[in-house]
Amino acid sequence: MNPMAALLSELFAIETDFEVDATKQRHGLTRLLESSSGKIWVAEKQARIVGLCTLQVLISTAQGGRVGLIEDVVVAKAHQRQGIGSRLLDAAEAWARANRLSRLQLAADRSNQGALAFYQTRGWGSTQLVVLRKLLEKVPR
Repeated sequence: MNPMAALLSELFAIETDFEVDATKQRHGLTRLLESSSGKIWVAEKQARIVGLCTLQVLISTAQGGRVGLIEDVVVAKAHQRQGIGSRLLDAAEAWARANRLSRLQLAADRSNQGALAFYQTRGWGSTQLVVLRKLLEKVPR
């Protein structure tokens, strides 16, 4: 399995809103890499990918310009609590600032208290907004 897709599988296994489907994850990563509005950062240890963070640029009417949506932040369980997630978020934030994005946002599974605490210690705060979704169609394989 693609190492980035394997990390997403690890993430989606603990998020109740998503399903592990390596084909979909590979397809999404490929589309993101091909997109001019998407970025992926990876963390490597001993030539193995052990973490990743994805960001997509959107236009916000509230901000009046470009903002970033961080959709995935994951560090392999064996490599957590080593500062890797912090460095990935630092890289995404530095890129966002350099590219004049005015806001970053992300969604986290409310049952994942460890992740929520991690984001709060990194300066992320909750909002009054609730994330809703409506699935429209399956992604072509």
